[in-house]
Amino acid sequence: MRIGRFSRIASAVTIGAVLALSPVLASAEGGGTYYDRTFVLAADRKCRLFQAPVAGALSAATLQSRGAALRGGVAEATLNETAARARYRAARVDCANPELAMVRDRVADAFAGWQRIPRMDFIGDRATWTADRVRREDAAWRLVQPSVVGASPVQFGLSASPAQPGTVFGGNVLSAVVSFVGRPRPYAARIVMRDPALAPRPWLTATGSAVLPPVSARKEIWSAGTAPAAPTLLATGRTQGEIWRFPQTGADALATLDPREPFLVEFLFRDGSVATTTFEAGDFAAARAFVGLGTV
Repeated sequence: MRIGRFSRIASAVTIGAVLALSPVLASAEGGGTYYDRTFVLAADRKCRLFQAPVAGALSAATLQSRGAALRGGVAEATLNETAARARYRAARVDCANPELAMVRDRVADAFAGWQRIPRMDFIGDRATWTADRVRREDAAWRLVQPSVVGASPVQFGLSASPAQPGTVFGGNVLSAVVSFVGRPRPYAARIVMRDPALAPRPWLTATGSAVLPPVSARKEIWSAGTAPAAPTLLATGRTQGEIWRFPQTGADALATLDPREPFLVEFLFRDGSVATTTFEAGDFAAARAFVGLGTV
């Protein structure tokens, strides 16, 4: 399922629910969908309005609406101010207010459906994250974006393997699977992205697209290990490949990027060469939150 259609339905209900609080809020001052969802999310954290699955779905939708606003040209500073206003208003709403109960019921109805959606595409400017929550016995991609380096397909995202006692990697692990043509094989892999500590804002071109900053403002996250990839993780038509696993810090770092930003996965060879493939941050944070709702 594409996120757009369901998101529009949920947005309409959420906005209507928040506007019902107008006597309490005095005004729904700007910010649109992102303001509304941030307000309801903050009210939930204060008043415990929702069960965990609905709160998780609302969190994913809030991140998605933030990404859509950034892609639409809204400045990050403006969105931060919008979120601050929404949280300020939520902090001043009485948890016993009957209108807040109305918001709770409407939003719960709107987002309860997210718990039952098995697959969803989070579409970016140039690439798409595909999320899959179907319960499986074999290794599977929970979140994946495809790319290619030369003639070799590369898939990157969150992979899950069957739980086995004593295994090091379990749950959803940030991974890259590559099927290189011929020999040799790389000895290491790393993710390369903007370092927010060195470059607090994304590097935008005159057209509004983002590019990687200079090398001096980038950070690297190295793989934590490699192994032959399970057949169910390989690109269509491939019979072999390697999986490179990355630490949790890698997923956390990707979730902080601007959705317009590219990042790289680089494979290093002993002859000094580097095979580089490009991915788009897109709605990784929202998609990860959606996958975090668990399998269905």
